[in-house]
Parts: sequence; C-alpha cells; structure tokens
Amino acid sequence: MVIDQQMIDRFAKATEDYQWIHVDTARAARELPEGKTIAHGYMTLALIPALTGGFVEVENLAKAVNFGCNKVRFYSPVPVGSKVRGRATVIQARIRGGALHLLSQIKVEIEGVKKPACVAETLGIYFFAEIEQPAAQTA
Repeated sequence: MVIDQQMIDRFAKATEDYQWIHVDTARAARELPEGKTIAHGYMTLALIPALTGGFVEVENLAKAVNFGCNKVRFYSPVPVGSKVRGRATVIQARIRGGALHLLSQIKVEIEGVKKPACVAETLGIYFFAEIEQPAAQTA
C-alpha cells in the first residue's frame, strides 16, 4: 500500500489532528529531513487491518472484532509516498467462550527502511457461525 497525501489529509480530518508535519506540504519541504509530510502514527496503527487482512483463515466465521492492542511502538516515520506492508505473527491462539481469541504481533514495514514504522500486539476475537444440527430422527 502506498501512503499518499490524500490518505493523510482524510485521517487528519477524521481525527482533527492537523499538526503541520502531517498536512503542510510546503513547510514539510522546508523543515523536515526528507522534505515530505509524514503519516500520523495512529494512522499507521489504523491501517493494520488493511495491511494484514486475511493473514489467518477461520472456518465457519460469523464475525471478527478488534479487542485491543498491547505494546504499541512507532519506530520510524512514514513519509508521504512510502510503500508499507504488514507482517503478522501469531503469538497465541485459543478457543474461549465459543470464539477464537488470537494474539498476534504485527509489524508495519516501510519498503527500503530497516526499522519498522510500527510494532504492536493485537488481540482479535473471531466468532463462529452457528452450525445447524440435523434433526434427530425417531424410529
């Protein structure tokens, strides 16, 4: 996925975070090391579902929800024009209360950059669809 200024601007509007490092391209050209605006850290975090969608396949899935994040860190800025990808590793998977609870480590990586943009542990809960049981037959 390529991060463009329109994505950053839409995130700024949605979160009302208009800090100049994200939205002022002219000032960024003068004052930031790469001369480009950078994506919000929380935008990078919010992209995790899009970057890692389908990394695990759950049979008979009714719905999935994000339950939370642990240990979120932003290691590298994401300049506009960067190409990012997600890399997911399952830490723990268990069935509890009729649902799959999946703890994963997610890294958002920037093409050509050694340090990841973001590393987070995420917890997703995957709810199974009800399976209809065949009716019991009487003899």
